Amino acid sequence: MTDELDLISQLKNTATKETAFRELMSLYKERLYWHIRKIVISHDDADDVLQNTFIKVFRSIDKFKGDSKLYSWMYRIATNESITHINKNAKRLQISNEDIQTNAINNLTADVYFEGNEIQLKLQKAIATLPHKQQLVFNMKYFDDMKYKEMSEILETSEGALKTSYHIAVKKIETFLTSD
Repeated sequence: MTDELDLISQLKNTATKETAFRELMSLYKERLYWHIRKIVISHDDADDVLQNTFIKVFRSIDKFKGDSKLYSWMYRIATNESITHINKNAKRLQISNEDIQTNAINNLTADVYFEGNEIQLKLQKAIATLPHKQQLVFNMKYFDDMKYKEMSEILETSEGALKTSYHIAVKKIETFLTSD
């Protein structure tokens, strides 16, 4: 496997860009898919957003400055593409972003790619009740086991704010899961 600096220079070289890009996709496709899937919920939407993410990465790799890790940069693109996708759907259907998320959660049980049980479905419903930023922070920390420093690079927010956001999200989820 190529180290990150080699991969970046291969991506920026027109002679090796396509081969390097295939390697990049095989390295990060699954991780990015699951990150996107947690935001947009639907498998089909996640596939579309993943494709858009890789198109954007391919087109703008020359603008990558190396201030963060390549994966952090792609993760930020995937996050932004996911949010854009939700916003476009909400606008097209003339409903709120929250309604888009609620509909996606309600359709999860019909999704052939969803293998979760009742508890996982209830957790997804709890996460969907959180404000968008708290959803992102919770998913990144809880599911991806991401460090606050890495999250800070991706979301361009201080580590302290992220810790607070995560703590509040956990409390809200606990409240949601223990009510009924």
